[in-house]
Amino acid sequence: MYAILGAAGKVGRTTAASLRKAGAPVRAILRDASKAQAFSDLGCEIAIADVRDRQALTTAFEGASAVQIICPVDARAPQAHASMMRSIDTLGEALAAAGPRTVLAISDYGAQHDSGTGVTLIFHALEARLRKLDTGLTLLRSAEHMENWTRVAKVAAESGRLPSFHHPLTKSFPTISAFDLGSIAAELLLDKRDAASRLVHAEGPRRYTPNDVAAAIGSLTGRTVIAELLPETEWRAALVRAGLSEDYARLVIELFAAHNAGRIDAENGEVLRGKTELIDVLRRLLGE
Repeated sequence: MYAILGAAGKVGRTTAASLRKAGAPVRAILRDASKAQAFSDLGCEIAIADVRDRQALTTAFEGASAVQIICPVDARAPQAHASMMRSIDTLGEALAAAGPRTVLAISDYGAQHDSGTGVTLIFHALEARLRKLDTGLTLLRSAEHMENWTRVAKVAAESGRLPSFHHPLTKSFPTISAFDLGSIAAELLLDKRDAASRLVHAEGPRRYTPNDVAAAIGSLTGRTVIAELLPETEWRAALVRAGLSEDYARLVIELFAAHNAGRIDAENGEVLRGKTELIDVLRRLLGE
């Protein structure tokens, strides 16, 4: 049995569907029971659990030979860092109690660093907690998700301006479709090679610059779109306007500063590549 935490998200949903397509038994762990029917239709067993509920999580994990986890991010929480750290502790306790043979954790590029990386420090803490478990562990570090461009891409399509936190505009950065990440996770879960610990990185078929992103939006909309550096002095206000809490905005600012300094990248280890190009994701996001 493969238990998938966060099955309703883009990554978890794709992992669950890929595993079922391969004929594997899947337990979809959901926070919202109203989303259960789609997974029942796939042939999944259903478990309802909130990541803050240790007992419910333990029950959801019990009997599974492999568990896929992802640390939920609450961008609106007033104390975002503290909230996510509590979730990590709860996850660790539930996994220790349930004792699956294997855990696959969705982590983040740059998680090897123990300071100065903002949001990514949460994944550093997650990895450290999971390494204490007596279980096989696969750390699947993901590049930035292409789908994160949704809101900014729509603004750029309307205004012809693409504000970028990535500096400079000519610097390429790793990115991957969340759906490709879910497929890669399923492949790793189905891999029967014995490994006490495995570190894998996942990114798309190639890297992109902010100028590439602007050009792709322009080609889809038939208008000129220009990438523009968003000055660091404007980052906080832009993030808060987008609905992020002050605390989470601070973490994102630290993350992009680390990105622009070249610290958010793959460590030594495997790199697996998705097949989806950024323009294909943008086409779906923009409805073109």
